[in-house]
Amino acid sequence: MNNKIRSYSRAQAAKVTNVNAETIRYYETCGLLQPPARSAGGQRIYIEEHLQRLIFIRRSRELGFTLKEIKDLISLSDGSDRSCSEVRDLSVVHLRGIKAKIRDLKKMEKTLADMIKQCDANTTPTCPIIGALTS
Repeated sequence: MNNKIRSYSRAQAAKVTNVNAETIRYYETCGLLQPPARSAGGQRIYIEEHLQRLIFIRRSRELGFTLKEIKDLISLSDGSDRSCSEVRDLSVVHLRGIKAKIRDLKKMEKTLADMIKQCDANTTPTCPIIGALTS
């Protein structure tokens, strides 16, 4: 039976997790990812735990969580007294922020669409969009 722990270079970890190699280094620097052990030659040696954490971070980023929110999620997931209600509360706050951004984007969409309509109907040499942006 082979109990050897599988290890990965940073490039391999990047490929497996779909996280840019330089981003992995950044996550180490900002404390989201524990620095890996190093080989005798100084190369970083990543293990499955690192890959799982990288996937967690990537998925969290895809959902728009900030790095601070991800740190909070990690601390909740790493703690022995973790509480699903705390994770839920953090996620509810994040969802409220997303909904606010969607409302803002819808307002921006309407404003820009209205400006384009003004431009479509314009027969003068002045552009209503440029006028609206400069006033």
